[in-house]
Amino acid sequence: VEILSDARYVQAESPRWDARDGSLAWIDMATGSLHRGRLEHGRVIPETAVVVGAQIGAPIPLAQPGAGWLVGIDRRIVHVSDDGVVSPLTDDIAAPGDYMNDGGGDPSGRFWVGSQSMPRDPHCTLWSIGPDGEPVARLGGVTVSNGLAFDRTGSTLYYIDTLPHRSIEAFAVAPDGELSNRRTVCRVEGGNPDGMAIDLDGMLWVAVWDASEVRRYSPDGELLETIVLPAKRPTAVALVGTMLVITTASIGLADPRDADGALLGVQVDVGGAPAFPWGGAAPTGEAAGAVMEVAP
Repeated sequence: VEILSDARYVQAESPRWDARDGSLAWIDMATGSLHRGRLEHGRVIPETAVVVGAQIGAPIPLAQPGAGWLVGIDRRIVHVSDDGVVSPLTDDIAAPGDYMNDGGGDPSGRFWVGSQSMPRDPHCTLWSIGPDGEPVARLGGVTVSNGLAFDRTGSTLYYIDTLPHRSIEAFAVAPDGELSNRRTVCRVEGGNPDGMAIDLDGMLWVAVWDASEVRRYSPDGELLETIVLPAKRPTAVALVGTMLVITTASIGLADPRDADGALLGVQVDVGGAPAFPWGGAAPTGEAAGAVMEVAP
């Protein structure tokens, strides 16, 4: 396991490999910022950062080069252009007091994103936002909507609602996005399952918060591999080819170690594909305001 970043983040999350130009994106929840950079010679080279808002969730690239990103932020979804302009896509869809958390794309061009609550109560929601920009509530009774991943056909969704059961679940996905046949893949012991990615063999990589581990599970719940990390709080994972990129957090740690808050990387045998993009078009409307800077 190598440290890839010079910077340390309070709560880095949601790494995404962008098929359009091979770049890497990630967020820092504590600063409300979307970061972009490149993975070169075993290092993350930061390029830009956009301060999007107070409670930032997952990003997803648009399909067209130069078309920017969608990001879950506070109670809604916004578009962030490549030059840092933030524009609303949806109105507030999460309940008052809730805010967007993790998410990702499916092969049909939908953006799936869920909310979380403070205090922790099971009244949150997982939505999909189709290419038309309309949010559809797909799953209720969620507490902390976290990692999700689709198989290459889009017919199976693997999903983590971290609390209270600390489990990976699976759903059948109809062509219109309706979910059915909910099942538990496995419970995750020894920490909180957080972000998740799927490799080209269909196996699931899961960051386990407070366990200093990333684990690889089969779709049937068999633990196949455990990678021990020098950081206590891994938050999420992305496969950039055969490089497993791991975001970590230093938030809440009384005595952070050198790797806490860094982006980490480890070479694995089976690689992954770039993030599924959102299939819609960038909104045209009044910008919400943003700050763009060269990322540290």
